[in-house]
Amino acid sequence: MSSNSADHLDGRLLAVIGVVLLGGLLGILNSTMAAVATDTLAQIFGTSLSTIGWASTGFLLAVTATIPFTTWAVDRFGGRRLWLAGLALFAAGSLGAGLAWDVGALIAFRVLQGFGAGLLDPLVLILLARAAGPHRAGRVMGLMGVVLSLGPVLGPIAGGVVLDGLSWRWMFLISVSLAAVAYVLAWRVIPGGGPGGPGGPGAEAAGGAVAGRLDVLGLALLGPGFAAVVLALSQTAEQGGLAAWQALLPLAFGAALLLGYGVHARRQAAPLIDLRLFAGRGFSASVAIMGIGGLGLYAALFALPLYYQQAHGHGVLAAGLLMTPIGLGGSLAMPLAGRVSDRLDPRGLAAGGAAASALSALALTRMGADTPEVWPVLAAFVFGLGSGCFSAPAMGSLYRTLPAPLVAQGSSVLYMLNQLGAALGVALVTFVVQTAGDPIAGFHGVAWLSTAMIVIVLAAVPLLPGRPSVAAAPVEAETEGRAGSSQSV
Repeated sequence: MSSNSADHLDGRLLAVIGVVLLGGLLGILNSTMAAVATDTLAQIFGTSLSTIGWASTGFLLAVTATIPFTTWAVDRFGGRRLWLAGLALFAAGSLGAGLAWDVGALIAFRVLQGFGAGLLDPLVLILLARAAGPHRAGRVMGLMGVVLSLGPVLGPIAGGVVLDGLSWRWMFLISVSLAAVAYVLAWRVIPGGGPGGPGGPGAEAAGGAVAGRLDVLGLALLGPGFAAVVLALSQTAEQGGLAAWQALLPLAFGAALLLGYGVHARRQAAPLIDLRLFAGRGFSASVAIMGIGGLGLYAALFALPLYYQQAHGHGVLAAGLLMTPIGLGGSLAMPLAGRVSDRLDPRGLAAGGAAASALSALALTRMGADTPEVWPVLAAFVFGLGSGCFSAPAMGSLYRTLPAPLVAQGSSVLYMLNQLGAALGVALVTFVVQTAGDPIAGFHGVAWLSTAMIVIVLAAVPLLPGRPSVAAAPVEAETEGRAGSSQSV
């Protein structure tokens, strides 16, 4: 291959990455913008906070329930078709939410948005992993990390700006415009692919799978099961404990469904998600680091705005702006860490990042009401840097070791566990804050929780796969050769 041809392929890959990340940013921005508007929406619609909260809870449940279907549908309909369908659903839900006439309509259209996001979220990882191939997994997942780092920080800021200067409806109507732009770009940039085609450059060489019959029983057990557990954790946070029937009932229902899926998957020749994925030490370590590390990061994202507002008296917008360093740190670290992890042993980089994040979270436990803002800002920036240094290698390791036909399953598992971890984080952080004697004690408690999660990540880092293979082609050839027997890792 000539150098010019290689540059052309690299340019096409960069175009695909940019378009896919734009679509992936939609759900993160919209959900975080809506979260800061809960009080405003409750007043506008004349309803309670618990009722308007279902606009966010319904979105989250729809995302969680849809992700397992995406696992099968991406190989049945092709990545490009499914991506465009997800964007269309998300845009329709955004338009309906922006024009909602009562709280019931708002909740219903937010659920429709969630179905679209449930298609888009795992597809971001699937399309990027198949387009990049194993030898560039770290670099591409590092770029994905920029979206994951900045999205939760920019969303509240954008929401605050919209609520200060425009109608609340523009939080959703802006998403319609962004989704339309993403749709046009995706139509032009993402290569077409029929059933079995992942819709990304070089994907066929990576061994895109052809979907068989849909595991209907598995879908009926797994999607609602995960959604019910997420609902239980959300209700735990809202009700102030797990003992409330609003939490216990969906928890018992979800646990029964997931147990049923476990039994079903062991008997099924081609289950929706093969549980033998977890037999691979590298896969289990990667998803554990991403899930637990994300919980620790979420705890910091939850606690810091409260600290700035309650201890220093800042408003919502100012507190959001002071949160920027944690996202900036992650967005700076992840692309560089991803590139390094493609060439060197990722475990050293991940261990250093986890250690830096743990020390930063520990520093937050020493900050009080009279601490100048420069110190928590600096600690948050280092926390973000460290988080990026262990997240990108973990994601890259997952896609370097995962056989190509199982990329869709692995991506869905990662996203479902992330949703579960986010809901668990809400419940734990809310419990810590509610049981603390004062706001500063609550902030310190959450910082200790974040420290503990990152220490667990540090302990799991040695389980990651070691130095990646230098030769990309043999890796791809080996992966392709395993396509027929890739039901275990």
